[in-house]
Amino acid sequence: MTMIPFDATSLSATVGGIDITIETGKYARQASGAVTISSGNTTVLVTAVTQPLAIDRGFFPLTCNYQEMAYAAGRVPGNYFRREGRPSERETLISRLIDRPIRPLFADGFADEVQIIATVLSADKHVNPDVLALTGASAACHISKMPFLGPIVGARVGYVNNEFVLYPTYKGMEEESSLNLVFAATREAMVMVEGGGDFVSEDLVADALAWGHEQVAPLFDLQDELREKVGVAKLEVEAPEKDEELVAFLGDFITEDIKAAVITPEKLVRYAAKDAAKEKAKAAVAEKFPEDEAKLKAVGNIVGDITKKLVRERIVNEGLRIDGRDTTTVRPLSIETGLLAQTHGSVLFRRGETSALAVATLGSTRDEQRYDSLLGDATKRFMLHYNFPPYCVGEARMLRGTSRREVGHGALAERALTPVLPNQDDFPFTIRVVSEIMESNGSSSMASVCGATLSLMDAGVPISEPVAGIAMGLCKEDDQFFVLTDILGDEDALGDMDFKVAGTKDGITAIQMDIKIAGIPQEVLKKALHQAKEARLHILGHMNDVLAAPRPELSKLAPQMDIVHIDPEKIRSVIGPGGKNIKAITAETEANIDIEDSGKISIFAPTLESMEKAKEMVLYYDQKAEPGKNYLGVVRKILEVGALVEILPGMEGMLHISQLDFERVERVEDVVQLGQEVWVKCISLEPGGRIRLSRKAWLMEEAGQEVNLEDFKRPAPRSGGRDNRGGGRRDNRGGPRGRR
Repeated sequence: MTMIPFDATSLSATVGGIDITIETGKYARQASGAVTISSGNTTVLVTAVTQPLAIDRGFFPLTCNYQEMAYAAGRVPGNYFRREGRPSERETLISRLIDRPIRPLFADGFADEVQIIATVLSADKHVNPDVLALTGASAACHISKMPFLGPIVGARVGYVNNEFVLYPTYKGMEEESSLNLVFAATREAMVMVEGGGDFVSEDLVADALAWGHEQVAPLFDLQDELREKVGVAKLEVEAPEKDEELVAFLGDFITEDIKAAVITPEKLVRYAAKDAAKEKAKAAVAEKFPEDEAKLKAVGNIVGDITKKLVRERIVNEGLRIDGRDTTTVRPLSIETGLLAQTHGSVLFRRGETSALAVATLGSTRDEQRYDSLLGDATKRFMLHYNFPPYCVGEARMLRGTSRREVGHGALAERALTPVLPNQDDFPFTIRVVSEIMESNGSSSMASVCGATLSLMDAGVPISEPVAGIAMGLCKEDDQFFVLTDILGDEDALGDMDFKVAGTKDGITAIQMDIKIAGIPQEVLKKALHQAKEARLHILGHMNDVLAAPRPELSKLAPQMDIVHIDPEKIRSVIGPGGKNIKAITAETEANIDIEDSGKISIFAPTLESMEKAKEMVLYYDQKAEPGKNYLGVVRKILEVGALVEILPGMEGMLHISQLDFERVERVEDVVQLGQEVWVKCISLEPGGRIRLSRKAWLMEEAGQEVNLEDFKRPAPRSGGRDNRGGGRRDNRGGPRGRR
């Protein structure tokens, strides 16, 4: 039987010192477009499928899914079902990473359903598959029949030893790089940026993007060459034509109403005015064109175009925005801390008509988030969760769990605060912040950054610096660029850029940018970054006026924490047989106790009293015998020459027969019995760890006599008529007189 080889087309390029290969024709051949993209031992399969819809949904129905299969890293999923389930947070974030730059690049008028699925088939511990999946999505769409206006390339830029690095490894990113910048770009310009840094400067970010864009040029050529070899004819799509008659009619009829609406500062009042204008327009169109359903259906889009034109004209001609601000002013700020009595830290942060209630909660290391990843089991000690309930925009809708947008906004704010958190060795608490959006009119994610920072400070978390964030917008008219500080929701929708920047006074910690136009010049990007810094410093100043530094002590409601170090050999004693001892400690004190192999024990307790009690109980098992100290021990073994007495958990000492009593003792059992409690004094610690005990010395001390440990260095000879110290005369109380 003849084996038929796979008819695959494979192309490779070297970019940033690594080889990248794109191949098609081997997998998923019934998809509209399918490629594998590989680097090292990491391979991602990306498929793109389109199909016509029976109805127009009113939006472009694109779905992007990224999935990491456990088998790709030679692992079995760690969940109960032992198979991949709902998308992880990382998978959700990378799905958004693919969607954001791909979505704007489909031809206007194309409304068929599109689904892009990126599946990690093989994963090594060096190459991160996320940016490969982004480039693969572009390649799959580029060779397909879909009217995709790409290609685009996704890449990551790091900064190691004062040099930019393209496609850095996992280890390089985590241990060496001060910058983690993911971008997507067309040949002409950046279309998406996502990332963070350790207080990097604005100029460094701009230079990194310019450098990275230059480096990935071969991957544009690679995708174009692949299309030349295997690409199919693109679908013909006609851009929707404007009804000039209707545009002219509505322009004359409704412009003044819309102009009045778009200079209304209050969001809900403005929306009501715009809705009224739209209804007025619909009524007029229905009356003038009673039989033309198409014209009535087009009213909404035309009113939207008129609104966009008027808003942008006011910015260009007057330098004024919807709420009357100029291009650089931040909306008024309101901040209140310590609002909620039973929380560890709480803050209400308001900027204009956007406000976030941020609540910080501290927990023990047992509260860390544990999850599977391609690199193995992982834990996460800091979590920032963002909730966007429908009431924050005056809507009523079903609550259906966390949305992709909520995951993305929470991750952005989390990334912004991570660099300022205290070291885990110094502050081993698990930290969770929840940002509940109370009202929204522009950049609630950046309000979450500000609120979360203050809530941590309110809880007493010793962050190194406060972090603030701001959202920037852009209005491009002809060759003019107008950068807008602190954009409203409408300015986001009607503008050309959504650019979020967060950081401290010293530099940027997180950044996210989406551009709706072909691109922006480098100098405009730098201007936006520096204008964002001015706004950030303005907000940080107001935050400092309310709370200048983290509170000196943790909230009284927060878990109390202390760290003790014990001999690693004593860990077994602390735990006890079957966990008996540690269970007893936690049951009595309600403390959480985390034990490390090094002997480090972290104690988390609900109150200071219970923490001290738990600490005492733990250290009980780490005691060391001290010469001169008395112990109430238990006789564990009877020998001919004495008894073994357990004076501390797991620690026994020798009670020689000569040290049992003042009088001569013939048999050990005449004085002590197996299991009996007996008071003894530790008289010496011998080389090798042997402990010598004396009941006689304890009896002397109880009788008020002075005890000199030097007298007990050697066991006394057992001769008649003499005491056990060998020479001391008996006093009238029957005991030896202590030497002076």
